[in-house]
Amino acid sequence: MIRKFSAAFVLLLLAMMTQAIPLRAQNYSAFDFLRIPMNARAAALGNTFLTMRDDPSILFTNPGALSSISGPSASVGFLKHLLDVNAGYAVYSQKWENLGWVGAGITYLNYGSFDETDKFGNMTGSTFGASDLALSLGYGNRAGNLHYGAALKVIYSYIEEYSASGLALDAGVSYYIPDQNMVLAAGVLNAGAQLSSYGGEREDLPLDVRIGIGKQLEHLPLNIMLNFHKLNEDADFFDRFTNFSLGGEFDLSDSFKARVGYYNEMRRELKIGNTAKLAGFSGGFGLRIAGYMVDYAYTSLGEIGALHRFAITTSF
Repeated sequence: MIRKFSAAFVLLLLAMMTQAIPLRAQNYSAFDFLRIPMNARAAALGNTFLTMRDDPSILFTNPGALSSISGPSASVGFLKHLLDVNAGYAVYSQKWENLGWVGAGITYLNYGSFDETDKFGNMTGSTFGASDLALSLGYGNRAGNLHYGAALKVIYSYIEEYSASGLALDAGVSYYIPDQNMVLAAGVLNAGAQLSSYGGEREDLPLDVRIGIGKQLEHLPLNIMLNFHKLNEDADFFDRFTNFSLGGEFDLSDSFKARVGYYNEMRRELKIGNTAKLAGFSGGFGLRIAGYMVDYAYTSLGEIGALHRFAITTSF
């Protein structure tokens, strides 16, 4: 009876979260780098990380699952983007006695260096850079199988001597059903506002309301995950569910995991003419070496190219 009530409560909470945020069109230009999954494991799974457990990088996707972390752990990663653009992250999480679980992390994106020119296109001999940065501090706790938490995020962006800043909140819940090896989760990312902007006119942050379900199959070493993204979009009710992602993690041994993923929105946006090739598909693996999990992810952008991510995660 209690289990049925708890499941019903979480399902109701997930439904409420999808309706709690005002609907709006998603044409953002402010801090859009916040949408990029930096973690290699998350990217290999098609960005279906909402229902993941026991991973410090969950701070960036669903701080409500911080309390699933079994011990002090840290992760660092690097993303080789297109052209000279590089990105990465670092995160640390642990439990504090009598307080709960806390996590702190940083994500960044560097656009490389640019040659400065005058209004006629003549080189001035100077160069400048451009970068985005976000600092996150999160807290999580749990009541039985219900995990909940939030993270405050400070955002900073600069181009040459110009800059912009913002403040955002990520929040989420995660409900674990042990006898079914299933996780239900919901999250709100980037709920906040710009504090300062480049052109004086402040823009919306890339708000993202998500729900997801994950299940460890009973007779196969496979954890499958389904996430729905951008449920706050200004669209018909059923059209909002077209922004979905699928992921599967195969636990092939104690030291090796294989991963595949698919992100429908990415494939739709990268379609050129009648073909998208492998756009939206991703894959990768995790290899445990001497107490460290080394992760790699490949994400296809179709005709444009591909992204490569690397990460190392460990527990203390």
